[in-house]
Order: sequence, then structure tokens, then C-alpha cells
Amino acid sequence: MTPRILPLLLLLLLWLNGCGLQPKVSPTEEQSRVEYDLLINLPAEPIDYQETIRPILDRRCVVCHGCYDAPCQLKLSSMEGLRRGASPVKVYDGARIKPMAPTRLFVDAKMPEEWREKGFHGVMHEQGSHADAESNLDDSVIYQMLRLKQLHPQPRVGMLSDEVDVTLDREQTCPTRETVEAYAEEHPLWGMPYGLPNLRDDEYRLLVQWIAQGAPGEDVARSSEIAIPQIERWYRFLNRSDLKHRLAARYIYEHLFQAHIHLAGTGPREFYRLVRSATSSGQPVDEIASLRPYDDPGRQFYYRLVPYQPSVVLKDHNVYEWSDARLQRYKELFIAPDYAVTEFPGYALGIASNPFKTFAQIPLESRYRFLIDDAKYFIEGFIKGPVCRGQVALNVIEEQFWVFFIDPEAKTLGNDSAFVHAQADLLQMPANIDTLNFFSIWTDYWEREKQYLEVREGHFEDVRKRELDKALAYIWDGEGSNPNAALTVFRHFDSASVRHGLQGNYPETAWIIDYPLFERIHYLLVAGFDVYGSVGHQLNTRLYMDFLRMEGEIFFLALLPVEDRRRIRDAWYVGIHAQVDSRFDQPMKWLEVDSVGGYQTDDPQRELYQALESRLGKVAGKLDYINRCGLNECQGEMPQQQELDVDLAMQRLVAVRGEIMEVFPDVSFVRVVNGLNGEDDLAYTLVRNKAYTNLTRMLEDEDRRDRSNDSLTVLKGLEGSYPNFFFVVKREEIEAFVDRFTQITHRKEYEAFVALYGIRRTNQRFWEHADWFHDWSERNGPVVAGIYDLNRYRNR
Repeated sequence: MTPRILPLLLLLLLWLNGCGLQPKVSPTEEQSRVEYDLLINLPAEPIDYQETIRPILDRRCVVCHGCYDAPCQLKLSSMEGLRRGASPVKVYDGARIKPMAPTRLFVDAKMPEEWREKGFHGVMHEQGSHADAESNLDDSVIYQMLRLKQLHPQPRVGMLSDEVDVTLDREQTCPTRETVEAYAEEHPLWGMPYGLPNLRDDEYRLLVQWIAQGAPGEDVARSSEIAIPQIERWYRFLNRSDLKHRLAARYIYEHLFQAHIHLAGTGPREFYRLVRSATSSGQPVDEIASLRPYDDPGRQFYYRLVPYQPSVVLKDHNVYEWSDARLQRYKELFIAPDYAVTEFPGYALGIASNPFKTFAQIPLESRYRFLIDDAKYFIEGFIKGPVCRGQVALNVIEEQFWVFFIDPEAKTLGNDSAFVHAQADLLQMPANIDTLNFFSIWTDYWEREKQYLEVREGHFEDVRKRELDKALAYIWDGEGSNPNAALTVFRHFDSASVRHGLQGNYPETAWIIDYPLFERIHYLLVAGFDVYGSVGHQLNTRLYMDFLRMEGEIFFLALLPVEDRRRIRDAWYVGIHAQVDSRFDQPMKWLEVDSVGGYQTDDPQRELYQALESRLGKVAGKLDYINRCGLNECQGEMPQQQELDVDLAMQRLVAVRGEIMEVFPDVSFVRVVNGLNGEDDLAYTLVRNKAYTNLTRMLEDEDRRDRSNDSLTVLKGLEGSYPNFFFVVKREEIEAFVDRFTQITHRKEYEAFVALYGIRRTNQRFWEHADWFHDWSERNGPVVAGIYDLNRYRNR
């Protein structure tokens, strides 16, 4: 029923009432009266987009439509995305034989007509405010989808019908203005917000009236007064013409091109992108739309900072701070050292894709210190970059592991500039290969990696045996203050997150990273990764990442007693380690080199972890008395008693492990209600750690599962970008909550537990609690907070 016949409907209803008849109003008729009321009460002044509409879109729409994996590529985090519209072509397509043309918002096209040429269709009336209100609604797919939800609201209790598929890889349907009516007839329960509760009446009213007005408004992202002089200082540094500055700026850009740069002293939501522009300062930015940061720009360019316009979505929000102190640090690293740049490297792919060749003239220590200064940002890069939905890249890593770094002053081969430069050809990565050619990976790139490891192994045999405390001098301690020296990675199926400090129980594996390994991780999974690439590119990336993961694990294993290394390594590849040995044919002499002594217990891996904790001291983070050391074993600052009581109750959840964990979500947010205003409530995250027999195949994780060793990590605060479920419990019921949780033995008991404490997709208070988690995140980390993604939210 279109807005054009609403006046006739209203007259008919008035006539029926005037005749004394009181017909039963159908839901469609009732909703039509609501729609007509919205039109006749349309505000005379445009509804403010920034203050009124954008907050609704952020909390109700962007939670599903905010990244490369937004359904139908419809990104609602900006007016630019709304005007671009939708496309049936998936960005994340594991079966794509050939690369697709990139469709980056703000980059690959600017005007709606340009996006139409690229296959996008409009979702709003294209004439906007120049059309009448009824036409604006009639021609708006967004409005039709919102109205469909109002006409067919979802249940308010229980689980959604199976007809509403909320699985991550559900079939994509992208209605146009011409097909939306047929879509509504075929899928009446598929209105928006899809698979989530209806909008509140006031939210629906405002959105409909705004659309009726022609959806007026623009994205506003201007530089603040405090930012402008800082930006000019950065331009002067980055755009100097001498070779030394040019090479340093190129290195910085290729590592920060995807960063959300935050300038010191600016507002918590003011961010910038570093781009290459054909125009210099003082002119509008003309961004060079290269696919990769090391692609040939094709013309003279200038580094520019572009204000970040869209709403901030947490899953691609990777913050990097710039300040006067940071600028001074760059000068110390890249300008002050006594070295000469005699030639600016070209952009031929064989050189540009290999950072060990491109930047060989910059001192290795400078490059490595640049990376470890902000190691969390760079590790998080392959999680929050274009591979933000990255099963192909991320199922190479364990569910939880710790990351450490080789000290930049240690006398190791990874810190030897001459050695690394000599091995540059062996360190070449397959980022420039976009064909499904496993033969080249196994024969070419694995042979290069094998040769590199063999060269390193030859030097390893000459290492003198050291006691453990002396050997740990090779591990970077962050100069006693940098928290980037110790990181914890949590993987959640095809997403992951990174925390400072050593979080959770002692993990099954750990990585120790040196400069050559760190640089390759960045250039493989960030600088060289093409989210629009073919399945060949994605699988080549996955295979090579296997090599890098094993390399990081080798460094860790080398610190263990020689008699325990093979046993521990084999435990990581249960049942197939022989296949791994034969397939990769790795150099193995290092396993037999007795290089570390002084172990005192029969659990050397745990002993090594504890020695690393001691070595790192405060940069290892607060002692994890919930998951690891126990309250009586921990020493350090404790929370206030009321919070401590909740911590101690939550600590009991860690004991739950084994096959019963299968019924629980990967990532659950828990709200402990502690007061009336919500600001005193406590937040926790329950992370399910799935165990695997091995991580040597690209897909089919489930057939390598070791469910008997599944476990749970309890984290204070909120962790991860994709919550799978919300639990809400009153402070006085926390003991009962934990008791019921720990007593669950099968799915029916879990369903009863959810009925008491869970917030299903149908829960009438779903949005209230989702908003609280967003608010908590913004209060406790205003710069790093972002909108959570609810595409992975469970139905049960």
C-alpha cells in the first residue's frame, strides 16, 4: 500500500465511522493510518541528520551495515554510503575465480551516477528533497524495508523462526525499487532491522519523516582548530623533497595507510586517514586510488590527512596516535641516524612488494623499533584491516595465544641488517600472485622459506648454551614501560581481537616475533592483502601465513629444554605432525641443539611462561587473578570490594571446560546490574576457546576440533568487535548466575539458563542492553570505542 492512496484510506475510515460502523482494523490498515499521520505531521524544518538521524542509524542500522561484509555492500555509516546504495556482488566471496573491481567508499567513485555504472542501485529517491514526500517514500527501498518490519513485527519471546536465517553465510537478497514489493510478498518477515527487534515508535517516526523530507544532511568531518597546525607540521615532515625524508615518509605511509589517526588534543571522535593525493596542502584532496599502498601512484603526489567521515565501526577501527612527541620519535628513528639514501626505490612490483628491498637503506633497527613501539596496532592490523572477516587468514592461528618480541638490541640474525638484506629474495611474499597456483606456493615460496630457515639454523647450532634467565635477555621488555611488549590474541572463528598484557590462562602456544617475521606479517596480511582478490590470492595468503605462524612458534620452542621441544611441538599437531614434517620438510636440527638450561620443574612450558611474566614485569599487565594465578597467588592492586566479589564469582566460570562448551557462544557480553542509572554496572566478556588438533588446513575447522579441551576465558570489560550474545544479571544474583552456568550439562539446561539471563534477538529490551554496552565502551575508551557488529549475534 503506497502513500498515494493513504488519503483515500483515511477518508474511507472516516466514512465508515460516520455510518456508525466499527470495522476491525487489519495490521496493514492500522499501519497505514500511522504512515498517513507521519505525513500530515511532517515537520516544516528539515530533521537534523547529525544530531537526530545519525545516532539512530548508528545504533540500529550500522550494527549490521558498516564494513566490507555489510549485506549487499550497503554501508549506512555515512551519507555517502546511503547514496551509493546496494550491490548484489559480495566482497567476501571464497569462490571468486578472478579479482573483482574494488568498490571502496570515498575512493573508487565519488558520485551516485559513478556507482550506478559500477552496478550499485539506489536505495533512496534519487531526486532527494526536490521530490514530494510521497515520492521520496515510494522510491525508497530503505523505507519499504523499515515499513515491512512494522507490518510484520517479529516475536517478542522465544527464538526467531527458521524462516529468518541469521547465519553468517546466508543467501544474500538485495531488493531494488522494482523488486521490493515481490520481496515483501515472498519474505514478509525479512524487514529491517533484519532478525532484530523493531525500532521504537519514536525512532521509526523520525526515520520515516526524514526520508519523506528527502533524507537531507551531509557528513561533516572538519579539522578542529587544535588539529590544523599539527596537520601542517606533519605535511612539512612527510612531504620534504630530500631522499631521506621521502623514503622515511614512504615507509610510514605503507604501514599507516589503513590507520584511524588521532591527533593529540583533538576530540575523542576526530580521526584521519593518511593518503597519497595529487594535490598539495591548501587544495582539496585528490586521493590516488591505488589498490595497495605500494602500487605505483603514476604521478607526483603529496601525503595528506583526510578527516574520517563515517561513523566509527569497531571491527575496522585501528587507532594510531600522532603527536609532537611522535614526530620527534620519527625524526630519531628515520632522520637522525647517520645513513645515506642514494636512490629512491621504484614501484616495480617485484621491488615494491618486498619491504626488505624497498627500504634496505633505512637502518633495520629504526624499522623494527617503529613496529614494536606500537606492536598492538600492527598485530591488530591483520584483524581490523580489509581482512576483517577473514576465515582464510585467521584460521591459521590458535584461539588464544601470547605474543612476545625479540629485543632490538639482542645479537640475533633478525637484528643483523647485512644478514636480512642478503636474504631479501628468500623473504619475498606471494601477495602479488592472484592465481590459484598451489604448485608455486609449495615449490617456490616454501623453498624460499625453507632456505631462509636453513640459513638461520646453521647459525643456531653455534649458539652457546645459556641459563633460562640469560636466554630471556633476548626478549624485549618494552624498556620497562611499553605495554606493547606483551600481547594476547583471542580468535573467534573468522574474527579476532588483541589486548595489551598477558591475558587468560597459560596458552597452548605462543609466538616470539623478530623484525623479518613482523614485517612479513604486515606486508602479507595488510599492505599486500586484496579483499577483492580471487580465491587464489586468498589461499596463497593463507598458505604463506602457515609458514609465518610456525616461524614464530619455532622461536618460542627454542627457549624450551631440548628434550621437551619435539613432544610439545607434536602436541600442537595431534595426529598429523608426520604429514606436516613430510609436506613442509622443515629444517629440524634446531630441535636437537641444547641451548637453554636451568629449568627446575617437570612442566617447562608453564615455567617458561612464568619466567617471561617475571622478565616483563609491569608491562605484562595486571596479574590475571580470574583466569590464571588465583587471588591468593596474585600480588598487586586489587579492585574495590564490591567489584572484587563479582570477580571472585566470575572466576568460578573458568572451571567450565570440555564438550559442554559447545552450547555456549564464542563471545558473550555480560552486564552485571549494580545500580539504577547503569553507569555503575559492570561489564565482562566470556570468550570460548575452541581447541583444535591442528591448524594446517585452510577450511573445515570443525573436523579438526578437540572439543574435550575447549575452555573459557573471563575478561573484565568488553573484548571483541562481534558479540554473539548478551547476558544480564543483577548484582545480588551473581552467585546464582554462576551456579547455574557451571551446572549446565546439556543444551536444554543451557536454554533454561538463557531464559533466565539471556537476551535473545526477540527480547523486548534487546536495544536497551545493546545501547548500554555501546555506552560502556564509549565511557571507558572514548578514542578506541566503536560500533559493535551484530551480524554474528546468536538466535539461541
